Amino acid sequence: MFEEHLNNLPHGPEFRFVDAIDELVNGISAVGRYSVRGDENFFLGHFPGMPIMPGVILVEAVAQLAGIAIQSDQKIPKLNDLRLCAMRNVKVTGTAVPGEELLISARVIARMENLVQAEGMVKVSNKTILSAVITLSGS
Repeated sequence: MFEEHLNNLPHGPEFRFVDAIDELVNGISAVGRYSVRGDENFFLGHFPGMPIMPGVILVEAVAQLAGIAIQSDQKIPKLNDLRLCAMRNVKVTGTAVPGEELLISARVIARMENLVQAEGMVKVSNKTILSAVITLSGS
């Protein structure tokens, strides 16, 4: 539905953790999904024989979706080189494994010049497995 916004991510396909965008309120919030395939390279070492998606990758999925929401408002100038610069209150309360689908949400909670703060969460089967407050910066 909003897949054209996926092309705004600076990441290559190998490091993109949002497959689809289900909801988008320009400049404010987004809800998206990522299907954990099992062939992602990080599973080779995390953990052999018992693949679990790393918590830092879950945070990255929230950051990518927040970036999509932030850059989607045509009335607000886009930030160049938007990147994750801070994480706060990160709680990993569950796991994601191959074959599961992540439901990711992100909502902008503050803007100050080139800094944008967002809160987000990741759910699997309606259970929250990650919550975080992140800050993205750009120029």
